Amino acid sequence: MQFPVMDINGKQVSTVDLPAEIFGIAKEDLNIGLMHQAFVRQQANARLGTHKTKTRSENNRTTAKVYRQKGTGRARHGSRNAPIFVGGGIAHGPIPHKYTKALPKKMHRKAIRHALSSLVLDGQLVVVDSVSSIQPKTKEMAKVLQALVGDNSALVVLADRNENVERSVRNLDRAYYLRAMYLNVRDLLQYNRVVLPLDALPIISNWLGTTEA
Repeated sequence: MQFPVMDINGKQVSTVDLPAEIFGIAKEDLNIGLMHQAFVRQQANARLGTHKTKTRSENNRTTAKVYRQKGTGRARHGSRNAPIFVGGGIAHGPIPHKYTKALPKKMHRKAIRHALSSLVLDGQLVVVDSVSSIQPKTKEMAKVLQALVGDNSALVVLADRNENVERSVRNLDRAYYLRAMYLNVRDLLQYNRVVLPLDALPIISNWLGTTEA
């Protein structure tokens, strides 16, 4: 499928043939459920799971009896660590555990292909000839993104490490950079636009090019 290629000034300079199996999936064939599953899995795997509250056995308070056993009209208590007391232990509180979810590689790659195709269908993908000429200045990157996408909410995909682009994007609160081999559903769908340089296309094609069930 033919797709326009822009320069950093926002002008079309040529076209490129994008792989249809990655960028050309029809709207009725998009697997929304799979993309959601990949998104939830990524969010879950990012959780540390270090939350913890103390039970009554772990709480360290006085061991003196709260009040006398008889004659108060109240229930019998011998420990301030009981959950019913302020400062006592927590009953059924959270404990450290893992939230990680598994997803087969084929499903993961398929979800990314469908996410990329949805970007094309929604007009959120911008292919640019090169970003290597950008100086490491936040102001210049903001100007480039304004010319390409109309605002600063964009994901800039890189073929490899590019310190100039990384330094210039880093201070933009609504923009982010990501190498092509680390594409994921969450970052692809999180921003208004995805800026894709031509030199990153072969990497994506080699990684996702084989159509898998």
